[in-house]
Amino acid sequence: MWNTEPRHLAFRAHKNGVVTSMQFDGERIITASDSGKINVHDVQSGALLRKLEGHEGGVWAIQQYQNTLVSGSTDRSIRVWDLEKGECTHIFRGHKSTVRTLEILPPTQVDQDTTDEADTVHDWPLIISGSRDSTLRIWKLPQAEDPTYLLSTDTQGEDCPYLLRVLEGHQHSVRAMAAHGDTLVSGSYDCTVRVWEISTGALLHTLDGHGYKVYAVAIDQKRNRVISGSMDHTVRIWSLETGAPLFTLEGHTSLVGILELKEDILVSASADSVLRVWDPENGECTSVLSGHSGAVTCFQHDNEKVVSGSDRGVKMWNVQTGVLEKDLLTELSGVWQVCFKGQHCVAAVQRDSATFIEVSPTTIPYAGNPLIGEDSRF
Repeated sequence: MWNTEPRHLAFRAHKNGVVTSMQFDGERIITASDSGKINVHDVQSGALLRKLEGHEGGVWAIQQYQNTLVSGSTDRSIRVWDLEKGECTHIFRGHKSTVRTLEILPPTQVDQDTTDEADTVHDWPLIISGSRDSTLRIWKLPQAEDPTYLLSTDTQGEDCPYLLRVLEGHQHSVRAMAAHGDTLVSGSYDCTVRVWEISTGALLHTLDGHGYKVYAVAIDQKRNRVISGSMDHTVRIWSLETGAPLFTLEGHTSLVGILELKEDILVSASADSVLRVWDPENGECTSVLSGHSGAVTCFQHDNEKVVSGSDRGVKMWNVQTGVLEKDLLTELSGVWQVCFKGQHCVAAVQRDSATFIEVSPTTIPYAGNPLIGEDSRF
């Protein structure tokens, strides 16, 4: 039985600042803002557990790995935080401009067969950072037992013991990236997608074809492909092995800013207010999710549902059929982030010029299940 009157939780956060990035591990909601502040809230009560302060500019990217948070900022630094203690343990410098995107890559097993044990590309987690300075940097993620490493602002950081390599080649800002195994894919405002070998830093392919800036990339592990979204309104699919273009997915009429691939479902979101669901095998569009009144700013999907945000609200769709199941939030003045995990869905929104985090502690219904009560915003 579904709870017909789920409890809805909404609380203020970051005053009236923009929530630039959000992580949610099922218990803690971690939000970063353009003010440079990072907040950690309890999902059950909304209580503020930690305030992570230290960045001297807006925080544009955060990534969580177990009890560690990594953040990147307009102050050009990367900070590593102990979430339990609420302390900054490491500061990495070296980027010459805003750190715009981050990935944490766990040790990855590859080349597994029935007779041999899997090999690992690297024996420790990695931080990969992309910057408006056109470079990417690969760092070793500090471990809990490592001593603190806090560089002063006048230190360049090229001799940082955690820095493994610098990837150079893009001619403009690095806007997006994805990593798996020993492969890193980056998308840039120089209109290219580049494929790198993480272990050596070698550039394997430069994927030319987009006419304007690249805003989103994804790796299709199953089919050994790269997927990219661009300001030229298209989604493109490329061979990861050869770099050859395979499909150009057309239909959007504005910037394609977000891509997400889950198994056999690819979803793209655009400034044209529409989400499109694609078959990644052949590039065919299977559904068009139309109903938002402005640019789609965020979404997450799984095999049953898509939860998406735009300027006025948050919607939930059936990803299999494309049917709008429910308006989850309405009468907003902005939606910056949405995510769901387990029995909770979290949205970072603006309402009446103030920033709120809104949480549903009940499971978002899957396709074919009864919808939750009409009294809940989720």
